[in-house]
Amino acid sequence: MEKRTVYWLPRIGPLAVLSALSMACSGVLRVVWACGEAGLTGGFFWTQIVLPLLANVTFIIILFRDGRDRLYRSAIPVWLGCVFFALKALTFPSLVHTVLCLCLYAMVAALYTATVMGRVPTQKLLWPLFGLPMLYHIFVEDVQKLGWPLHDWLPELSVLCCMAALLCVSLAMKKRPVAEGEPVRRFGDRNDGRRLRSLSPIFAVSPYIMKTRNTSQNFIEDHIEVTEMERYIVEKRRSGMKSFGVLHVLLAAYVRVCARYPGLNRFIAGQKIFTRDREIEVNMTIKKEMSTDSPDTVIKVAFDPADTADVVYERFNAKVREVKDAPADTGFDKLAGAFNLIPGLLLKFFVFLLQVMDYFGLLPRFLTKLSPFHGSLYITSMASLGIPPIYHHLYDFGNVPVFCSFGKKRRVYEAKRDGTVVLRKYIDCNFVTDERIVDGFYYASAVRYLHNLLSDPWQLDQPPEEILRDQA
Repeated sequence: MEKRTVYWLPRIGPLAVLSALSMACSGVLRVVWACGEAGLTGGFFWTQIVLPLLANVTFIIILFRDGRDRLYRSAIPVWLGCVFFALKALTFPSLVHTVLCLCLYAMVAALYTATVMGRVPTQKLLWPLFGLPMLYHIFVEDVQKLGWPLHDWLPELSVLCCMAALLCVSLAMKKRPVAEGEPVRRFGDRNDGRRLRSLSPIFAVSPYIMKTRNTSQNFIEDHIEVTEMERYIVEKRRSGMKSFGVLHVLLAAYVRVCARYPGLNRFIAGQKIFTRDREIEVNMTIKKEMSTDSPDTVIKVAFDPADTADVVYERFNAKVREVKDAPADTGFDKLAGAFNLIPGLLLKFFVFLLQVMDYFGLLPRFLTKLSPFHGSLYITSMASLGIPPIYHHLYDFGNVPVFCSFGKKRRVYEAKRDGTVVLRKYIDCNFVTDERIVDGFYYASAVRYLHNLLSDPWQLDQPPEEILRDQA
């Protein structure tokens, strides 16, 4: 992968706040100025008022929402601002002045974009790029405008506030070296995944042909012999893990499979294929009490491919205890309750709006962290209900690519090679998978490795020897 530097805002400090305030002041000044102007044409209104306001608001939102991990997105409002200034420069009476300004705006857009995307090894080049024009504006251009009415000064002050905001953010940003093999986010990535750009054409095209998860799902019926797993569970419980069970073994094994087969951690969104890299998000529906009238809620637990069975057990059980012991509703319950307050027709439009935002990767991360429809795996235990596993469909909303359901243990008498009969125990495990993220051979290889782990679950007590990274 191309070596880059990541620029970010370690915290929203004074300079970042000052940048946001300056950009907000720029927008307010332009609105106040527009309110005092008479006879504004439609073209002037959209290019000289709406366009800069859009740049102001977008810059502030990106600064606070994406400053830590996706500061490169701030290049979008900078480009919008440069387009605004370029359109304004086309009205200058002097051709030389127009050309010089157009060159300056092109340089600002290009250098700022190259810097925040990590292609420039230092952010110090931005300081004179914003500072010198600001000084020129104050001490050369504005000197000639002394005596103007206050109303005519408002656009000039708005421009100065924009320059001050960009100077402040260029002073506030820091660079963070990228570790060897660490993926670098760039345009086209989502807040919950990195877009895969080097896949074969058939994978790139298939989401446009098979458009939904529900029409792209395959079904896998598997049977897992549990002799060694039972011994492993007994050993864990004797060591103090009182509630350690089949669910924890399956989760730990799946996490370990993702370490060797990272393609399982891909998902489709907006007809593009993404990977979550080392964040494996597992969803599960649970009841606070085992009764038919007890309400359902959803837990989401994030794992790392390096996690051992002990780590998986502690992390998962901590989340379960947090939900079952909490007297108040969980974050998911509150979110669902808020949706329930919206009238039906309006709710239908609101869900459509969320789907559009999700398609373009615009959903806030806090929503995708709460959503049961976003994640790496949805797992459900039919064993606790004493019934066989079901085939659960994939959700078209969100991006969960794999649904796993396992049932209760069953006993089977089998004939050995020598003709003797032996009693074995099995757990039936059904997978519903999105066939667009990887091919059948990949899924088959992952299932074989899963069987290898479950036949010797003590492997899960040690971190994996190697964690493979998905394609670029």
